[in-house]
Amino acid sequence: MQTVRNLLRNIVRFFNGNPAGIIGATIVALILVACLAAPVLTDKQPNKRVARGHQPPSAELILGSTRAGKDVYTQILYGGRVSLMVAFSAAAVTTAIALTAGVSSGYFGGRTDEIMMAVTNVMLVFPQLPLLIILAAFLGQVGPVVIALILGLTSWPWGARVMRSQTLALRNKEFVTAAEVMGETKLRIIFVEIIPNLISLVAGMFVGTSLYAIGAQAGLEFLGLGDPTVVSWGTMLYWAQSSAAFYVGAWWDFVAPGTVIALMGGGLALLNISIDQVSNPKLRTGRYLATWKRLKAEIEAKRRQA
Repeated sequence: MQTVRNLLRNIVRFFNGNPAGIIGATIVALILVACLAAPVLTDKQPNKRVARGHQPPSAELILGSTRAGKDVYTQILYGGRVSLMVAFSAAAVTTAIALTAGVSSGYFGGRTDEIMMAVTNVMLVFPQLPLLIILAAFLGQVGPVVIALILGLTSWPWGARVMRSQTLALRNKEFVTAAEVMGETKLRIIFVEIIPNLISLVAGMFVGTSLYAIGAQAGLEFLGLGDPTVVSWGTMLYWAQSSAAFYVGAWWDFVAPGTVIALMGGGLALLNISIDQVSNPKLRTGRYLATWKRLKAEIEAKRRQA
């Protein structure tokens, strides 16, 4: 019960005086809930023809229809499930690899550090976007799972370097030295002493990678490198371009998926900014800065009393 209270207290403290976090979290939550509740919000199926081709928005078709007569609104909801699954899966893979490589390299040092950083530097040499295009083209029309793996396995090097630098900074702190003197195992020191102090970086990396993955997936699928039979925001743009929706005046066919991608990207960007403001005092502004100064003063007062 106490753990839940502490979690709620930390969440309230995070959003207190943090408008970027409030707006970003609201946008992301609304889109996520709408996609998860797709069967409740629409009675149509994303791949089923429900009207004539390129029908404009109306009371029956909220966002109009595609050239194939499919409901754009329904495709937005169901396609969001696929796009968000790819984004969050890629972010989870990237964060896990970056955290493992960075913390191991920074804490163990020596030969482990040399090997990890050598692999990281090799990965950093390759430009990421061309590498993604080459891999996707080599594998042919790839599905969402493969796209998530490609994005996750190629996006971790920068995060690993950040984790390594922060681990090096924590490695010589008093609480880590005390744990080593007390005979704690290296794994316990990593999981109990070091990783909890990297939570803000982990959260920022996850959100930032999710933002990148949404755009990268949409770009790959727009280029025709994804599976066109799977409904996602990227394949909606691909079919809109293939059916010349722009030239025939069916603006809703490409504006709808483009807008929701922009909204999701904007929400994640605001959330990422808010995490940076929490983890880096130099970026704190406005009311949140005043709140942080007050909390800092309270902590210093308690230390003086002790």
